[in-house]
Amino acid sequence: MADGIHYTSLINGHTLFKSELGGVTRVSAKELPILNRLSIKRLVLAAGSIRAPHWHANCAELGYCVSGRALVSILGNGSTFSAFQVGAGQMFLVESGALHAIENIGDGEAEFILAFRHEQPEDFSLAGAFGAMTDAVLGNAYGMPAAIFAAIPRTTDGAYLLRREGPPLVPASADLGNSHKFDVERQSAPVELGYGSARLARDQFWPALKDISMYSLRITADGMREPHWHPETAEMGYVQSGHAKMTVQNPDGSIDSWELAPGDVYFIPRAYPHHIEVLDNDEIHFLIFFDQPTPGDVGFRASTSAFSAPVLAAMLGVPVGRLPQFPRTVADPLIVQRVNPEGHFDRG
Repeated sequence: MADGIHYTSLINGHTLFKSELGGVTRVSAKELPILNRLSIKRLVLAAGSIRAPHWHANCAELGYCVSGRALVSILGNGSTFSAFQVGAGQMFLVESGALHAIENIGDGEAEFILAFRHEQPEDFSLAGAFGAMTDAVLGNAYGMPAAIFAAIPRTTDGAYLLRREGPPLVPASADLGNSHKFDVERQSAPVELGYGSARLARDQFWPALKDISMYSLRITADGMREPHWHPETAEMGYVQSGHAKMTVQNPDGSIDSWELAPGDVYFIPRAYPHHIEVLDNDEIHFLIFFDQPTPGDVGFRASTSAFSAPVLAAMLGVPVGRLPQFPRTVADPLIVQRVNPEGHFDRG
């Protein structure tokens, strides 16, 4: 797929790391310049591999486990430590500046989609921070002779992925509830229709969220994401499965329409009108990230309920008598039933 202003591929995106330990691809503002306050990575860990301990200096991280089983360990403000297991369909949150690692504790690969609350996340590795300090400084920090650290090879870069020796050490508390973890796919969907559903990782359901959120959106061939815009949040979506048509209007009046396939990423700036339509009678599953904890919509259905018939008729350039009988809508439905076939779309 050729890249556009609003979209690109994450699966085939910029490779940060690739080896027998796994791989990491990224879409940041370097790859998709329109990104603002959001970016995304895909992390694949082979069995026994670890995303090395690190932290992000300028943003929170919101992770979704696509497959596999992992131990997430986090050390945050005030030396608060937590470690918990995540599996397919579960999420985790890491606050900005919190030290964390992701360890594959299963027998097969583990895959994650990681969203960041900045268009260009800044990383520090714990190994790199060790490498920035002298033997004497490290010895003083731990109350040990400096010579002990002289024998340890150090670098200011630090490895991205590591290989674990032996079986994983999983704390007994790792199966307990944790405020950094959210089982989004086991949530009773707040939006559940015969032609689509949305599960919502937002602060009313996950209070730990402060400046980021996610919708797990599924739409069948009989449904469509209602045309809408978000007054106070940008939208960054990842295609987990299915094929869809995305249409966006830009401020200059131009229209961008394109096909999205599994592994693709798109970005919609704040308040740009857009919609999502299923292609090929194929159910879609999107992971949609927002730069607010409680994203809000203004949809087309509610928009026509906000004005009188004469105002709408004047806006649309028709006599009042020829005005469509728009349904009175107090709250937008998010997903609407598709009663008309797919609109014209040149897929060449």
